[in-house]
Amino acid sequence: MTNLPDSYIRRMRGQLGAEAEAFLASYGEARVQGLRRNSLKLDGGHPLWQRIERDCSLEPVPWCPTGFYYPDSVRPGKSAWHAAGLYYIQEPSAMTSAELLAPAPGETVLDLAAAPGGKSTQLAGRMAGSGLLVANEIHPGRAKILAENLERTGVRNAVVTSMAPPALADKFPRFFDRIMLDAPCSGEGMFRKDPEAAAEWTEASPAACAARQRDILKDAVRMLKPAGWLGYSTCTFNREENEEVIAWLLREHPAFRLVRTERIWPHRERGEGHFAALLKLEAEDGGAAQEAARPEAGRAKGKRTVGASAAAAARQAQEAMARFREFAAANLPGFAAGPGEPVVFGDQLYWLPHGADGAFTAERLEGVRALRPGLHLAEIKKGRLEPAHALALAARREDAAREYPLRAEDAAAARYLRGEALPAADCPDGWTLVTVDGFPLGWGKVSGGLLKNHYPKGLRLL
Repeated sequence: MTNLPDSYIRRMRGQLGAEAEAFLASYGEARVQGLRRNSLKLDGGHPLWQRIERDCSLEPVPWCPTGFYYPDSVRPGKSAWHAAGLYYIQEPSAMTSAELLAPAPGETVLDLAAAPGGKSTQLAGRMAGSGLLVANEIHPGRAKILAENLERTGVRNAVVTSMAPPALADKFPRFFDRIMLDAPCSGEGMFRKDPEAAAEWTEASPAACAARQRDILKDAVRMLKPAGWLGYSTCTFNREENEEVIAWLLREHPAFRLVRTERIWPHRERGEGHFAALLKLEAEDGGAAQEAARPEAGRAKGKRTVGASAAAAARQAQEAMARFREFAAANLPGFAAGPGEPVVFGDQLYWLPHGADGAFTAERLEGVRALRPGLHLAEIKKGRLEPAHALALAARREDAAREYPLRAEDAAAARYLRGEALPAADCPDGWTLVTVDGFPLGWGKVSGGLLKNHYPKGLRLL
């Protein structure tokens, strides 16, 4: 059983009363495991998904239609299906808040504290490839993991930024239809699966976290459009970081209306625990509007788009895009990126999504630290172009001119994920989309009867 701090036990007994003993006893039970079907890749009726359900002994999560429990005996993260982005491994309680926010296709959505990507990929699934998702994470290392998860799940319409909330709010006042804030918290809901988190907790933790949450919410409010929706969540149990933070927000910004709250308790439900709230900005909020319009808005410093001027950067991007179109015509003729424009960062070519209203352009990237400014298309090398791994995972098998088919249960799939070359005696030369059970897994290049492996070194299985 997890060793809990005495002061935490006293707090929870005071908060839960007669339920406290059942709650505390839950720390002696096994942690709960879950995954979500990636609706961008396949629906629940697909034969492969039905096979995954059977092979992984999945059981539905009641609050998430794409969520499932799996038993400890199963290791879905080791499968080629996971590498192909067919599902995302996520603690079941954490699936609550994105379902509550429920973005629609075509909307402009911000995930303000997004790493490692569970909620971002869930929001992207709800958006079905339409609109714009900005996934922000202030810590660069965690932002890299966030970008990798968005790429693996085939999200085309996302931009990954790494900025402090005040700087992001300066750049995007009144810009988003919906904002998700899974706030940094004291992590009481993680104690069962992470005993070190319990050891680090102190009686002062909730108050310190609540102060930080209020600061971040101030910036979230500045970025929300009138009539927009705000989702707030934590993986902690105390009222100080949950109901009391929401009460503070409603006092400070009376234009907000609390629509709904959800709590998952580990002694009541199969989950580690979660709090989620949904709020709507019913009218223009005077205080936030004044903040959004302050003179320094739009002057955030950060990574610039490449080029001495916007015109030079645009010209460079168009030249790179012309080379990519030549590649696509020969190797990926069925691929269509959607509304947007090319941008070049260093020697990397991206397709920047414009969003449904066309408002997110390359000009918007000036002053924004964007680690993934849209869908990564290719690396532009001297005299040649190398397609990006993200492009493979965002494509469909029918888009490709050539396919190298694998099956998840075959040894060849594991060999590919380890970075090994594979025999390809009957395959024509050229860039080839490697698939597993019909879903893209990565790139290979056939030459002289051998498939040279282009699976990224950082993702290869040991």
